Amino acid sequence: MSSVEDEILIGEGVRLESGAAPVTLRIGSALIDGLAIVVLIMIFTNVLEPFLYENFALFNAVIILFYVTVFLIIPATVETLTRGQSLGRLAVGIRIIRDDGGPISFRHAFIRALLGMLEVYMTLGSLAITVAVFSSKGKRIGDYLAGTYPLRTRGGAKVLPPVRMPPSLEDWANKADMRRLPDGLALTARLFLGRAHQLRPEARARLGNMIADEMSSLVAPPPPARTHPETFIAAVLASRRDREYEYLIRQTQKSLAESDLLRRLPYGVPDVDN
Repeated sequence: MSSVEDEILIGEGVRLESGAAPVTLRIGSALIDGLAIVVLIMIFTNVLEPFLYENFALFNAVIILFYVTVFLIIPATVETLTRGQSLGRLAVGIRIIRDDGGPISFRHAFIRALLGMLEVYMTLGSLAITVAVFSSKGKRIGDYLAGTYPLRTRGGAKVLPPVRMPPSLEDWANKADMRRLPDGLALTARLFLGRAHQLRPEARARLGNMIADEMSSLVAPPPPARTHPETFIAAVLASRRDREYEYLIRQTQKSLAESDLLRRLPYGVPDVDN
């Protein structure tokens, strides 16, 4: 599995999209955030206007502190506390995350806010838009330096349909011994089944055989002869899913039973009212 710019390339011709937000959504979120900032500036200036002629130096100092707070401290703090959100991003459905998919920290948020004062506010967004248009993930300069990018939280890729157990292999799957699938293999197989119809026939057959061969080493006994690779893959994924779900149910029931015993005093004997 290798990363190719804004996609994760899996196998041959199967790609896992990163879900990067388009530039249009970024512009929309910036306009909403900008409107909120304009409202704050109007309110603050109206409050300080009576003091303008009383102490002009103090007024300038307060204005500078206010702009630093509004354009640097508040955006960085909000992004940190909300894990990459803001009022505008919440409205349009995007979030800022790290390049590796994890949540951003204050360091990432501060770098983005610091560069944002230049490329967003001082250039009215022209610099940020220009860079984002030519970026594979819609990044601006602050994102490149901080190692972040905008992720769509709504309206992203369609959810793949659930994997169904093939009726022809149901009896075999119930009796077969299956080891836990490695995460990479399970993800590759799941994406392959969901998008196999998008592949060229020769690529589909080659990738299906490759995944089935890897799975066969984790399953015993092997499936019936002449089983189609995609049917075998679907049976293994469905069986592992059902087994893990049943295991989770048993563990939950066991935990509840143990908790019930702990509430009794002592050793299962009900407590006596005094």
